[in-house]
Amino acid sequence: MSYQAYQRTSARSEDPRSTEYRLLGHVTRALMDVREIKASEIRKRAEALDWNRRVWSAFAADCANPDNGLPEALRASIISLSIFISKETSTAMRGEGDIDMLIDLNRTVMQGLEPGAQAAAG
Repeated sequence: MSYQAYQRTSARSEDPRSTEYRLLGHVTRALMDVREIKASEIRKRAEALDWNRRVWSAFAADCANPDNGLPEALRASIISLSIFISKETSTAMRGEGDIDMLIDLNRTVMQGLEPGAQAAAG
């Protein structure tokens, strides 16, 4: 089976929480890979940081949609977190911020998205 076929099957059978968990896992790994790269490899660092910002911007855009099924308070929190992450990303891109904090935020959100986390919380 080809990788593309696996991805299509996975996309059809995966629930949104699992998709978000997997996406955050990939972007968090990219951040971990670039947190201590050489100054000459700034492009890789910027690409990972920008990817993380775009992921969070997509989360915020989804939460801004009135048809989103999440509770309003949770949606507002995700939007606020997205704004914070965008600001921290800009700081990190200038070499002044802490990528580890962005990694920690992603991991914390991933814990809430983990399979079984919703059942444990309820």
